[in-house]
Amino acid sequence: MPHLSPSRHTPPRPWSPLTDLEWHALLPYVLPRSPRGRPMADLRQRMDAIFLTADTANPWQALPEPYGKPDTVSRFFRRLTHAGLWQRLLEALTDLAPSHPLRGIESFIFRACRRAYRILGLRFITLIRRLRMHTALPGPPWLVPDPILSERLRSAPFPDRPTKFYLVELRHLLRIAGGRVYLPRWMRLGWS
Repeated sequence: MPHLSPSRHTPPRPWSPLTDLEWHALLPYVLPRSPRGRPMADLRQRMDAIFLTADTANPWQALPEPYGKPDTVSRFFRRLTHAGLWQRLLEALTDLAPSHPLRGIESFIFRACRRAYRILGLRFITLIRRLRMHTALPGPPWLVPDPILSERLRSAPFPDRPTKFYLVELRHLLRIAGGRVYLPRWMRLGWS
């Protein structure tokens, strides 16, 4: 199990295409997770397209034409997501030195993780919270479900207080653990 450091906030980096150094650091994680079959024309360009779309929070259809067909790129993103790319990258980021080239694209990876959450769901949020990478959450940590808090609540001893007090506190804690059902778009886009 990797060493868990305190939660850190990664400042956003304006989007730019991957440098050669960043691409070579990312390639070992992407290649084994790439779908089998026909060889891709330009894998690096597809990853740039994924990071560009994740950075702008636009729909896939808004992808500029030089990056390929939006449907192809979104399908590639879903395949990488189901293959576990984003989980592997998050786990790798916990152990990397601050000067490692993947640290340069950490904010891009976190933004892509926010999109991957839509596919992977609550177990992905659990991983993000366990690794303490709150910038990868799809919203502010206090509004996103906290399954880890839910686990702690289940194992908590019953207090020696009146039942009414206990039920009020329990309802409050469960509301925090459940997060919000819906986060407004302005809140999701403004969080970083």
